[in-house]
Amino acid sequence: MTSPEPADARISIIGAGPGGLTCARILQQRGIAVTVYDRDPGRDFRNQGGTLDLHADHAQVTLREAGLLDEFFALARPEGQELRQMDPTGAITFRQVPAADELLKPEIDRGDLRDLLLGSLETGTVRWGRSLDTISGPADGPRQLHFADGTSIETDLVIGADGAFSRVRPAVSPTLPEYTGISFLEARFSDVDDRHPEIAELVGLGIAHAADGERSLIAQRNSGNQIRVYIVQRLPVDWISAKGLTAEDTDGIRAVLRDEYAHWSPCMRRMITENDGLYIHRPIFVLPVPHTWDHNPTVTLLGDAAHLMPPLGTGVNLAMLDAGELALALANAATVDDAIRVYEKTMLPRSTETAQAIEHGTEQLLSADSSARKLSAVVADSLARQNAQRAV
Repeated sequence: MTSPEPADARISIIGAGPGGLTCARILQQRGIAVTVYDRDPGRDFRNQGGTLDLHADHAQVTLREAGLLDEFFALARPEGQELRQMDPTGAITFRQVPAADELLKPEIDRGDLRDLLLGSLETGTVRWGRSLDTISGPADGPRQLHFADGTSIETDLVIGADGAFSRVRPAVSPTLPEYTGISFLEARFSDVDDRHPEIAELVGLGIAHAADGERSLIAQRNSGNQIRVYIVQRLPVDWISAKGLTAEDTDGIRAVLRDEYAHWSPCMRRMITENDGLYIHRPIFVLPVPHTWDHNPTVTLLGDAAHLMPPLGTGVNLAMLDAGELALALANAATVDDAIRVYEKTMLPRSTETAQAIEHGTEQLLSADSSARKLSAVVADSLARQNAQRAV
């Protein structure tokens, strides 16, 4: 089959996260039709998670291309750029406070970013409740997408923007995510200024991090007077069930955490024992470095589906950068095949470089040696080099 012109192609994006929605927005701006399929029953089906920092030279570049930068700044929290490094007693060992006009990487809640992107799309762009099962058809197309509800559609291009355990990835790569050995346990706090004032004071307006070499806490201020705390330890992926507990056994998990953090100060232990509601287990998986695949004229990947990395501030920035570059490649190429080649020629080396720079980042989060500050510098340096290369 001859690869179609992008303007005539049936383009299907799997996944209505920041990457998939950004790609759809820029394609529509350039007059290219696209449909997004997502497994959630609806846009408000579940909480979208914590807060994201969108970098001036990456995600913000793409938002400007999408015509949404001003709307982003209206929702973002520049004060969320504050970084505090503490020790297990709660003493602040390092503090970085943003200038009043600093917009290098302001924070925005995932839900607010998703709503911004969804609101920018044409009505009916996203098809909810469509969980991809398999992809069939010849590599040169057309492809058939088979959904869990028994329906199927034919398409000329499949864009996998469906995250860590992508159902699109197997069409180009047999590689599976690997567990890092590091477990995040999320604890949520609501109405913090009134109900948890000590925790609110400890965390401040941005991110606070503390570690003792074996375990750590990462706390993030969210909008709506909320804080999320990530309890980070080196544990087996099934540690909760191995202790005879379930994810719903809040008291049992809390008792285990009290023992693990017994030598931390009472003010720090409040961040693991006074949470509102259930803990959420988030074991950290990554894709091997490098993760590449042979060119396919009808399937490509972006974001975590292409290059799953430790959660150190790069994920959403690379996903949105990928999305913008892929959309622009499709807008400017003669065929879909040509566009994929142009996009992957840049995306794959960039993701490899970034992944190599932060490959062992989750281990460093356990270090008591100002690891959050050092990791922030490593990530910033890697992204700055890539930005300079793009400008050449």
